[in-house]
Amino acid sequence: MDSGHSRVPSPSQLPASFSKYHHPYFTSAEVQHLSEKQRGKLSATQEEKARQQACGFIEAVGSKIGFPRKTLATAQNLYHRFHLFFPRKDFNYHDVTLAALYVSTKMHDTLKKPREILMVSYAVRFPELAAKSKSVGGEVDMDPQTAENDRQRLLAVERLILETICFNFTSKMPFSYVIKIGRKLKASKKLIKCAWRLTIDSHRTLVPIMYPPNTVALGCLYTASLLTTLEPPPSPLVEAQLDSRVATILKEKGDWERTYMAEAEDLEEIAHVLIDLLIQAAQNPSANTSPRTPASPSPHPSPRNQHLSPVGTPQPPPIPYKADQLIRLKIMMRQNEHPLRPQQPLGSADPSELYNGNDIAMLGRNQGTVRFLFGPPGIVGQGV
Repeated sequence: MDSGHSRVPSPSQLPASFSKYHHPYFTSAEVQHLSEKQRGKLSATQEEKARQQACGFIEAVGSKIGFPRKTLATAQNLYHRFHLFFPRKDFNYHDVTLAALYVSTKMHDTLKKPREILMVSYAVRFPELAAKSKSVGGEVDMDPQTAENDRQRLLAVERLILETICFNFTSKMPFSYVIKIGRKLKASKKLIKCAWRLTIDSHRTLVPIMYPPNTVALGCLYTASLLTTLEPPPSPLVEAQLDSRVATILKEKGDWERTYMAEAEDLEEIAHVLIDLLIQAAQNPSANTSPRTPASPSPHPSPRNQHLSPVGTPQPPPIPYKADQLIRLKIMMRQNEHPLRPQQPLGSADPSELYNGNDIAMLGRNQGTVRFLFGPPGIVGQGV
């Protein structure tokens, strides 16, 4: 037993009642602290690889079912949040991703039964069995007992996910902000489309659980504007100048920060995370990460797509940027950035004080009474 588990109190030491507060967003200090705590013996690179594998699986299963983009994005957020509280080594990523997808369907009223999600996941995991299937929908013929065991594990993880969000089913997406703010900034349709797809990719990272949706949208518009400098302008020169002007405006501090309730430093951090993701994709072309990823799938797939592979998602075209181009862009950004702000977690200089042993120990247990509150300390009771 490792030292992390040895500090968990026994049931007799747990309080008779306990309040668990919902934190909609985490600071970078909290994310770093909690990620290191749950990573175990994995390196940061291995953890990132596991994260991308899980997000890709959610994308494949959800797209094959036909879930809208908001359901897939929320499922990816739930997966990231779950592993801020629970060790990766204790859970199979298939169980966590499918449970996150199931909870997300409840949050967005796109509900599917656990068995339906499991059957599609089998087709994604075992395409050779799906190819041999004689059923119309390509349903894999799995052992009933295996399917039931998987269903029970999915429901068990679902409970833990619900507790990590304190049963708060509110989910705000950045997609509508991308369009509205893009129009306000007079960005071209091409730039807004690129920012939209970068927003899709942002949910493969921890950005959406660190920043509110308006900030995420601005960060994606800023990143999309920076990426236009890497491409020769095929569009009219005036349009290219307007798109580059978006980065010029958002790079400098000004009145737009008050208007859109965001800060230039946050946009820079988001841009670095997204460009790092694109660098990974450029270095590993098989990764399903690109601002050219397919649009949100329709809940009613076209018969013209029936010829696609059993995995259910077409491979995106190659990323249009080279890794060395993106690295040079990051270097250029670092040379002109605002000074880093001191990062302080919510309400404490030490993020571990917010997530102590009792807090984690009470999750998933039946001892004592837990009050799940819909907001962080100091906010609950003020209209929350």
